[in-house]
Amino acid sequence: MKKQVITTIILLIATAAITVVYFKNLNPPGSNTSRVMATIPDNAVVIFQFTNEKSFYDIFNGNTLLESVTGKNQIADIDTVRDVLLGNPLIAKYFNGQSLFVSLHPLKGNSVDLLLSLSAGKGFEDGLIDQIAAEKNSGLIVNPLHVQGAKGYSIYFNSIKKRFYVVDKGGGIFAGSFSEELAELSAQTKFKGDKQDFVLLSEQQNSNSLANLYVNYGQLTPLFSKLFVNNTDIFRSFKLLSANAVLSLNYKSDAFMFSGISTLQKGSLSYLDIFTDQQPVANHLKDIFPATTAYSTNLSVSDPLKFGADLYQYHVKAGIQKEQDSLFKKIKAEAGISLRTEFNNLLGNEFAIVTTRYEEKYAIISVKDGSKLLPFMVNISNMVTDNMGQFKYNKLPFFLLGDVFGILKKPYFMILDNYLILATSQKELSSYSDTYLNRKFLSKTDAYNQFYDLLSERSNVAFFINFKNSQQILKRDMNPDVYSSFENDNPGWKSFYGASYQLSSSDDNFYTNFCMRLNNVDTTAVNNEFQ
Repeated sequence: MKKQVITTIILLIATAAITVVYFKNLNPPGSNTSRVMATIPDNAVVIFQFTNEKSFYDIFNGNTLLESVTGKNQIADIDTVRDVLLGNPLIAKYFNGQSLFVSLHPLKGNSVDLLLSLSAGKGFEDGLIDQIAAEKNSGLIVNPLHVQGAKGYSIYFNSIKKRFYVVDKGGGIFAGSFSEELAELSAQTKFKGDKQDFVLLSEQQNSNSLANLYVNYGQLTPLFSKLFVNNTDIFRSFKLLSANAVLSLNYKSDAFMFSGISTLQKGSLSYLDIFTDQQPVANHLKDIFPATTAYSTNLSVSDPLKFGADLYQYHVKAGIQKEQDSLFKKIKAEAGISLRTEFNNLLGNEFAIVTTRYEEKYAIISVKDGSKLLPFMVNISNMVTDNMGQFKYNKLPFFLLGDVFGILKKPYFMILDNYLILATSQKELSSYSDTYLNRKFLSKTDAYNQFYDLLSERSNVAFFINFKNSQQILKRDMNPDVYSSFENDNPGWKSFYGASYQLSSSDDNFYTNFCMRLNNVDTTAVNNEFQ
């Protein structure tokens, strides 16, 4: 009996030890991903992570997806680093199979650039780089470099006649960039330990993913200030979101598709936070977007009354309750209606703001009964026809529907069936009326339907941009150098039909889908379209 007890105890201890080791291996402390990402400068907007191995590059061999996003020259430069430096026989085995992190950073002036970060495998020694420096016909010239007190290397690639700056971050971790400014910023960034600017996947999830995209929403505003010379409402609500996302790549040959979770920061206060308390809703409003749509933000709620109440509380926290209450009291006194209550009772499940290629801006709002809403709209408007008028009061769309609709200060309105349409002029309303009555919708085009087939049918927030329809707006608002790349790079961003970013509520956060799909037409046709 004593022997059986001892044997049982030994087996229990062994089982416990194996279990501990197993779970440590699933997500070991100080894992490679967390160690490398903890050395990346805080101003990284996005980080693209993939494994530096032949099988990954073979997937994209002959495919223009990566070139279209980053630009042909950028990809060529990264390929040179991979082939000539990381592929050098003296060090290739230490970097093959390691995760490579390509991060995007806003810099001084109007520039942005890429930083490459990765760790070396076990057994790597700094002396190996010195041996490369001594090699003849290696295709590169290596010189020691001290960057902001850190050890590094200046590497000149003969084939592209460019200098690459490498910083030794310690612990076998290296970061490099063709931008000396970014290399210096990397050298100044100390190891952050457990403090992360991004939400990470567990090592088990990471190992099962082809590639990952990390997004820091808080850095979108600095990035957009570099890309645009005019203040733009493109992606506006996302820029105000306090969250981090980690998305995994779902491979398709003609589209970038990522999905994952956007995690809200604790204590965050933004308009989009309201939608985490709603259930995802099937998107139908996009079916009546004009064929000329350049970009749009479509919002969906499962409980419109709760949305109205939550929006009011958001305005209380934002400190604009008094202004709002004063306005609706004035409307009650002058028009004899409780507009906020009546509007919330008739609000449908979807409402969107749409910008067309002609810079028309429409709010398209689904309502439960357009005929019941019309009298209330008439009471607060100066009517120009039986079904068309201009609001007498300022900022109503903002107070009734939220931040996205703040661009419509005192709009004109009309009601078509069970849709309330708002615009900045009577002419724009007439234009949309023609679109609606003659079914001139984006959803009637094959290209849009093929694109939409890749998207989630349900969401709470959905941003969409059609690159061709947005061309003139981007030309006006973008930094000229940035727009020049957009217009002239081939392949480039104009190679894409469009992009979508969808948020769906999930456990107080957002399940997130990101999609960019290439055009179906050939390169010649794409060029002709943009001339």
